[in-house]
Amino acid sequence: MAIRKMLRRSLSSERRSASEVPKGHLAVYAGENEKKRFVIPVAYLNHPSFQELLFQAEEEFGFHHPMGGLTIRCSADLFIDLMSQMSIA
Repeated sequence: MAIRKMLRRSLSSERRSASEVPKGHLAVYAGENEKKRFVIPVAYLNHPSFQELLFQAEEEFGFHHPMGGLTIRCSADLFIDLMSQMSIA
């Protein structure tokens, strides 16, 4: 399944239940002004590119995430592109 389709589906499933996250996945918020919720596999946490995003999030937010979940400060489109690259690798 294409990562873009999977991420879009995670956005639509957000309407069903904001707290529903499948086993082996986690919710991440990304976006510069308006944050979007993405549900990604936990395996992505080990990817060097994702770890860099986590480091940037720690620098900006520390352990206080205003959305109530992990918040990544990058555009939603950039986040989708990065997730696409991780799923190919």
